[in-house]
Amino acid sequence: MIREDHGPAAALARPPRLRPGSRVAVVAPSGPVPADRLEEGLAFLRDWGLEPVVGAHVRTVHPELDYLAGSDAGRAEDLERAWCDPSVEAVLCARGGYGAHRMVDLVDWAAVRAAGPKVFVGYSDITVLHEALALRAGFATLHGPMVATEAFLKDAATREHLRATLFAPETVTTLGLESAGALVPGRARGVLYGGCVSLLAAGTGAPGGRTHARGGLLVIEDTGEEPYRLDGILTRLLRSGALAGVAGVACGSWQECGPYEKIRAVLADRLGPLGIPVVEELGFGHGPTALTIPLGVPATLDAPADGGRCTLTVEAPALR
Repeated sequence: MIREDHGPAAALARPPRLRPGSRVAVVAPSGPVPADRLEEGLAFLRDWGLEPVVGAHVRTVHPELDYLAGSDAGRAEDLERAWCDPSVEAVLCARGGYGAHRMVDLVDWAAVRAAGPKVFVGYSDITVLHEALALRAGFATLHGPMVATEAFLKDAATREHLRATLFAPETVTTLGLESAGALVPGRARGVLYGGCVSLLAAGTGAPGGRTHARGGLLVIEDTGEEPYRLDGILTRLLRSGALAGVAGVACGSWQECGPYEKIRAVLADRLGPLGIPVVEELGFGHGPTALTIPLGVPATLDAPADGGRCTLTVEAPALR
């Protein structure tokens, strides 16, 4: 069953935090995973005291479509099996890429919902699953670095922020790098939702997709989208009504999207007329340092007009 309210107005069910000894499943819902990066990422998890188990299809590649980590059914099975296994406390994505669209409707969301909330971490293409877990199951999730990605493997600050979020979430309730600035000043409160903006736009009109943003604080980022394409993505969200009622927007990284001044102009042109606070360069997404952003929890976005520090502050820890 899909939630009747296709918007972010209500806070979602938060999962329990992790502890040393927690068993965590690593899955690949989208693209294939380089073996060396996977092993390096698993070693970090073990160093944290976690017990990682790797999904059956994570190390496979689709026989004809080599941009997929195995078949759609296999990738969906890994996610569903991990979620419904009572011994697993978290489901961590190995990487993004492409393919979550193809498998999302093959998951038994009733079974996932019945299993209850668990820690779920990913970004990029995994935005599709953040949306499904919010709208079809009612669960809060974490937009954060993935086990076999560059930021997790190479950037200590990225890893530490995720580790703190998983084990001691009350220590990381105020988010925002020093780079954050007010594109449109103001202050807003709402329930966090969002992710990779091209995936949000691709989900408009899909079964169970969002039909409004009332009560929501939107977080967006992307990679490899030229300014004109980003313009089209935001325009689609605006025209579809998917941004209707949004309280504020926090922007992350725009890696390989062209000169930032051009990206900034698009953001100002498309989001500025909404008359809501917009923060730029908060510090999440595909950039070299990527903060972990809780989704499905209430938060306040501060964008001071006087040039003061811009922050995103969650009202309760991301995990219980």
